[in-house]
Amino acid sequence: MQDFRNLQVWQKAHKLTLDTYAVSATNITHPRYFSLRDQLTRAAISVPANLAEGCGKTGDRELRRFVRVSLGSASELEYHLLLARDLGLLPGPEYERLAAATVEVKRMLSGLAARLSIQLKADS
Repeated sequence: MQDFRNLQVWQKAHKLTLDTYAVSATNITHPRYFSLRDQLTRAAISVPANLAEGCGKTGDRELRRFVRVSLGSASELEYHLLLARDLGLLPGPEYERLAAATVEVKRMLSGLAARLSIQLKADS
């Protein structure tokens, strides 16, 4: 068990969540699109939340599983951001900033999952 706050990827995912909340609250204001805003924030929240949950489990195998769940949520967030942009709800610069941050988090999650897999193989 480790403190999730010490993981760089968690820190970046947490910041991405805060930024997603701020951008969606100011740009997605029409009730017609509240479900998209909700999906955006849920996907964003899921990334650091699953990392935190995985860190609270015992063993690298469980942590790796939660890292993979976080990666799936990051991919979902990436799509919701694209949809919001294509619907004209997110200005280009906001989309680009959040999309780039999402890709960075996905790369970090992939790297963490790979390191955990290598470590698990070495321990076997």
